Amino acid sequence: MAETNNWNDKVIAEFRANGGEVGGNFAGAPLLLLHSKGAKSGAERTNPMMYLQVDDGWAVFASYAGKDVNPAWYHNLMANPAATIEVGTDTIDVTARDLPADERAPIWAEQKRRYPGFADYETKTSRTIPVVLLNRR
Repeated sequence: MAETNNWNDKVIAEFRANGGEVGGNFAGAPLLLLHSKGAKSGAERTNPMMYLQVDDGWAVFASYAGKDVNPAWYHNLMANPAATIEVGTDTIDVTARDLPADERAPIWAEQKRRYPGFADYETKTSRTIPVVLLNRR
């Protein structure tokens, strides 16, 4: 866990130092910082993640690199859907909504088309990878 937090901290610092742009695994990819509240603790958590712009919202993907469980940030958002995101240099209050299958399918397909690594994650797990839409509050 400490290794993940350290990696996230480096990505977050680079994101903020460069107006939302980072290198490494995220070079050239649309990236946002999600601020959510811990489901149990209520403590703020910040997670960098790729997104897909969907109309006026941002779709994020609970892929967890294909692990067989959803990431903690997903559980946090389902418990506390009011969140904040940083996109570029903007900070935006959002509400999270887990998309039902009919809304999820075209967005997930587009994300896999643009970033085939997400299709690889899907092959590593038997769970359906949730797609969460973040809309302005």
